[in-house]
Parts: sequence; structure tokens; C-alpha cells
Amino acid sequence: MSALTAVGSVFFPGLYLASKRGLRRLMGGSEGDAAITATRLVSSVQAVMATSAGSVIVWSCRDVMEDRHWLTDAYIQFATPYFAYDIYAMFLCYRHKLQVKGHEEEGCAVVGFLRREMLLVLHHVFMVLFCCPASLLWRQGKGDFFQGVLLLAELSTPFVCLGKVLIRHQKQHTLLHKVNGGLMLLSFFTCRVLLFPYLYYAYSRYASIPVYSVPFVAPWQCNLGAALLWPLQLYWFTLICRGALRQLTAGRSSASKDDCHG
Repeated sequence: MSALTAVGSVFFPGLYLASKRGLRRLMGGSEGDAAITATRLVSSVQAVMATSAGSVIVWSCRDVMEDRHWLTDAYIQFATPYFAYDIYAMFLCYRHKLQVKGHEEEGCAVVGFLRREMLLVLHHVFMVLFCCPASLLWRQGKGDFFQGVLLLAELSTPFVCLGKVLIRHQKQHTLLHKVNGGLMLLSFFTCRVLLFPYLYYAYSRYASIPVYSVPFVAPWQCNLGAALLWPLQLYWFTLICRGALRQLTAGRSSASKDDCHG
């Protein structure tokens, strides 16, 4: 384990504990509310750092295959423990919700959590067991530009987290929630849904080959990662669109009722 990985292993849980304690002092409320908000805060901090690192890498690499930037390997090593931490943090949030409902059996909590968040857990495990070795070892120092673009996928995370916090505090009818929802849709579509097609397009331009030929010449690790991760992004984007549509129709229904009563 590198020094940066060790730092990340301490940083993310430490930030979570410090945030939870600070939120309870500032805002009061239950430990569960503070834990859930702290989890969203840590995810947003990681996303801001990843997006910042990705921006620096992308702008620094003119040659998409050969140019290198020290932040690429450094940030991947630092951020890899985040995914392991986040699984446990999400489980703690789920357990707090069960305790509020009066269900406190640990075994039931673990099973229920895995059923509810199976896709996200598998995503995080895949990031640690496959994407990290692929990024640090298998690519042999090639393609820092593409690693930077992948880090930009985190741009949507702060908007997703803020939306969940606003809903938890019954602020889903506010202007802030609507603006945040629009930014979340835009950033998720741009930085996650369009991400993988763009990666293949960028390599096709570099190699001067048609886009449809890229999967036949790209390393199998790249194709496997795209084949597993892109459908997840499409699925989550569909869920976000459904939620936005429900919110829109609910708002119109309430406005119609107000007009009738008025």
C-alpha cells in the first residue's frame, strides 16, 4: 500500500467523523441525520477533488496517449480507499434509517442494504478491484488524458448529494431544489452518459480511425470497463429522469388544485 493510499484511508473516514460531529453541534438533530448529511458531504468533497484533478490532467495532456501528469497516478492512489469507505458509510446510513423504523437486527440490516444498494456496491467493488489496477498497472503509463476525463465524471456528484439532502429536509419544493435538479440532469448526462462515447471518439481522432473500429483495437480492459460501467450510468440517468418527471407532474397537479380552490 502506497503512502497516498494510506493517507486516503485515513482522510475520508476522518472527514466523515469530523463532519458528523460538526453537523450535530451546528444543526442539532439526531445522529442519523448528521451521519447521512456527513456522508453526502464527504462524497461531494471527493467529487470536487476528483473533478479538479481531472481538469488539470485533461488541460495538461495534449497528446492523449503519451503525455503524462503526476496527478493521475497520485489521485487514483489517494482516492481508491474512498470507495471502500463509502460502502461502509452508506451501510451506516441505511442502518440509521432502520433504527428510526424500529428495526435494529444487524444481519437483517446487512441483507437489506445489499438488496437495496447492490448495483452501487458492485460499482464500488469493481472500481477498487478492477479499475484501480487497470489505471495504475495495466495501462503502463499510457493515456493520462483518458484518466483525467474519467475523473470528470464526478462533476455530477455534488448535485446528486445536495438533491438527496434537500429531499431529506423536506425542501423538494424550493427553487434551490429545482435549480439543483436541472444542473444534476445536465452534469450527469454530459459527464457520465456521454463520457464513454467521447472516450472512444477521442481515441478515434488520435489514431485516425473510424469510431466503430476503436473497440477492436482498444485494450480489453478498456472495453470491459466501458461495457460494465456505461450501462450503469444509463440506468441511473433513467432513474434521475423519472424522479424529475414525477416532481414536475406533482408540481403541476398541486398548482391545478390551488387554481381550482382559488
